Amino acid sequence: MTDFILDSRLESDTIELGALDLCRVRLMNDSRYPWLILVPQRVDVSEIVDLDESDALQLMREMQIATRVMLDVAKPDKVNVAALGNVVPQLHVHVIGRFLSDPAWPGPVWAQGEAKPYPSHGAQALIDRFTQAFLAA
Repeated sequence: MTDFILDSRLESDTIELGALDLCRVRLMNDSRYPWLILVPQRVDVSEIVDLDESDALQLMREMQIATRVMLDVAKPDKVNVAALGNVVPQLHVHVIGRFLSDPAWPGPVWAQGEAKPYPSHGAQALIDRFTQAFLAA
């Protein structure tokens, strides 16, 4: 969709991985957690109910794909999936790999300390692993 513009905060806080049929897939630039962001490429959408029925069903399929990819790549103890939008109103879905040993466990990851950006070599290795897993999904 040519009118779609990614929110500037999502742009600055994440790394592009690619796109599925509906969503852009991005990696949160915080090495403390494996954290994917799905952003439906639709204009003026802030809630899941703003999507038409076919897009809402496609979003659910892509959430399932991203969850499977997260389980395959990161091997977390749990995967958290959420659409909040309290800070960034553009509809986006968080798919976060959680570990019993992570700094925020068992609480939410939001507002827990400072993000630790990936070093360039670390980001590329993870990007490659996620990209390969999405291609195989």
